[in-house]
Amino acid sequence: MVSSQRSREEEGVKKVAVFGLGFVGLPLALSFAIRGCEVYGVDVNADLIAELNEGITHHLEHYHNTPIQKVLKDQLEAGRFKATTDAADALANCNNIIMTVGIPVVNGEHLFDHVESAARAIGKGLKPNDLVLVRSTLVPGMTQNYIRPILEKESGLKADDDFYLAYSSERIAEGKAFEEFENMPTLVSGVDRASRDRAMELLGIVTKADLVPCSSMEVVETAKVMENISRDVDIAMVNEFARFTKALGVDTFEVIRVANTHKRVKLLLPVPVLGGYCIPNALHYLTPKAEEMEVPLPLLRLARDINEHVPQFVVSMVTRNLPVLAKEAKVAVFGIAMKDFSNDDRLSPALQVIELLQTTGIKVAAFDPAVPTRHSFKVDSLQEALEGAHGIVVLAKQDGIDYNNFSLFNKYLSAAGQPFIVDTRNVYERKVVEAGGFILETL
Repeated sequence: MVSSQRSREEEGVKKVAVFGLGFVGLPLALSFAIRGCEVYGVDVNADLIAELNEGITHHLEHYHNTPIQKVLKDQLEAGRFKATTDAADALANCNNIIMTVGIPVVNGEHLFDHVESAARAIGKGLKPNDLVLVRSTLVPGMTQNYIRPILEKESGLKADDDFYLAYSSERIAEGKAFEEFENMPTLVSGVDRASRDRAMELLGIVTKADLVPCSSMEVVETAKVMENISRDVDIAMVNEFARFTKALGVDTFEVIRVANTHKRVKLLLPVPVLGGYCIPNALHYLTPKAEEMEVPLPLLRLARDINEHVPQFVVSMVTRNLPVLAKEAKVAVFGIAMKDFSNDDRLSPALQVIELLQTTGIKVAAFDPAVPTRHSFKVDSLQEALEGAHGIVVLAKQDGIDYNNFSLFNKYLSAAGQPFIVDTRNVYERKVVEAGGFILETL
């Protein structure tokens, strides 16, 4: 059994290697660095590593009102954070290893390559008494049955005999990473109690909220997936409600607001499908194990199907308000991020809506000053998006977009027909929009 007792002199400053420097890994690495740890951030993307070591990141996180860009530069200057592609060097210098590498899902199929590569790299440099803490969202059972064998094979060591292995789910909301790493209750488990305790000790450096010990890694892996699926189901329900309220001729957002005055009701808001890696993929993390155990999950599958069809409903609201044929039309899209006030457009519902609009023949000009990704339909100013457009589609709220500049809208929008706004994010009041001469469509 690995020893769970090590002196402060032996331990010294905590040395942490974080594998994966995306929307989870980078703020997590900096959270440890801020608190005095020596942190190596490891990623295979050499361009990303070069940018980070220059103090450049496009993330929109803040730590106590300090932008992540300044946090990054401060920690680089202090020598507490270093980004590298050299996994072997990071592992040689650290005895706490955290994996935040994700599992992409493409057309319902899992791509395990990134997790496998990270596990192999970690295994090759693993030392006795090291802790490997997995914080990726996984198919339940995967830490024990997939990652552990790779680590043991590559290292020649045994979990719970020679090194510690633990799992703790990541629960942050993008844009609130620093705050929620610190204040969100955190579930922790391990291959044995010593591994769990070692992980709790490490996480306690950053987390002020409760560290919740769990009986097995499978419990935490499953809880993480179910947390995300519960939102998928809740939003599917309100997306269904939205179809009903629209047909009835009442405002969906008002219905939800007044329904939520009930003390035991907490309806979410409808959205034009859920974006990002977490919620849309959650069911796909559960289904492999469910199919293996022959558990059908009909309700969860139906909720996913409902949410996946909402973009088509958004497009139908656009096409029925066009004053010209689709092939002669243009729309301005405001916001392409996967959620409000984000710079992340991975699996964004906006991209799905735009693709469907383009399929009908409509020209799209989208403006989002926060998203760095280049797209053929993306423009650099609100004016360029509006010029000659027949209507506006709001797909995400974003700082830097003047949603209420109706004088600018009227100046640059096409004179053909009555202009319209399709608002999927509850930005507008109907009376204000209609007073400005616009048709307003909402979910």
